[in-house]
Amino acid sequence: MMTGGTPLRDLDEDELLGRILPAFPGTDELLVAPGDDAAVLRTSERTIATTDTVVLGRDWLDAWSSGADIGHKVVAQNLADVAAMGGRPTGILVTLVADPDLSLEWVLDHVGGLAQACAAAGVAVLGGDLSSAPPGVVMVSVTALGRLDGEPVLRSGARPGDVLAVHGSLGLADAGLRLLRADAVERHPVAVARQRRPDPPLAAGPEAAAAGATAMLDLSDGLLRDGGRIARASRVVIDLDPRALAPDVDALTEALGAEAALDCVLAGGEEHSLLATFPRGSLPVGWRAIGSVRAPGAGEGAGILVGGRVVTHTGWDHFRGA
Repeated sequence: MMTGGTPLRDLDEDELLGRILPAFPGTDELLVAPGDDAAVLRTSERTIATTDTVVLGRDWLDAWSSGADIGHKVVAQNLADVAAMGGRPTGILVTLVADPDLSLEWVLDHVGGLAQACAAAGVAVLGGDLSSAPPGVVMVSVTALGRLDGEPVLRSGARPGDVLAVHGSLGLADAGLRLLRADAVERHPVAVARQRRPDPPLAAGPEAAAAGATAMLDLSDGLLRDGGRIARASRVVIDLDPRALAPDVDALTEALGAEAALDCVLAGGEEHSLLATFPRGSLPVGWRAIGSVRAPGAGEGAGILVGGRVVTHTGWDHFRGA
């Protein structure tokens, strides 16, 4: 936890908010900005809502990530969920729970990262909450809202005959985490940057919905775990094509070795690329096919395979992995 500088205990809540709120961007959809009891946002008939929380020592270490990095990351992972439903993000609410000895400088750096990420995505910060915490505790929670112009794209819509496709990278974020742990960031700086600041393809979500995507989610917990969620929700079998994944594995092999590179691609989390199924022949620009969807065979349950085989990688689980 970043201490030194000016501790938060030296400011009251109004003083702290006076330093934070001016940094956040607004949008035309924000009718009443933060400062009253609640903000007012113009919404569509269908509004998407999602939330995520990150905790110091569990989801990040200050030795690896700056306050701005955490701001970018928590915005990215929430907006990716909105995009995965086929929606366009419109605004976020932010909660900071912190040890009063946390420095104001870390908070302002974090606010800068939040503001940059929101400005890049064209979303407003609608408000949030501040609270003190026991010694050593720092926690950031973001709730994101989004506009849905059509029907939501669920996990449960994949159909036999569909193509499984991805928009974005595979395995980079997990590779970056491994290199940070090994103090070997020079082996693949792009992977390390992706771990620190995910870059979800937000526009690809609504574009996929308009193109007829039958199921979609963002890759937060790994290709196998998240792909398996689509398979089970849709009661189908998804078979990943090893040949289609080979370039992703090859791109990480020099930095990590072949076995670890394969593990990153199949099970690495925090990537926040989009994974979706489409009717054959209807992939939008920017999506690449990495597998196929079929009905379960006799005595076979729904699930995910790699080259026709069950694999043992599981991906990230917040409790088993803790």
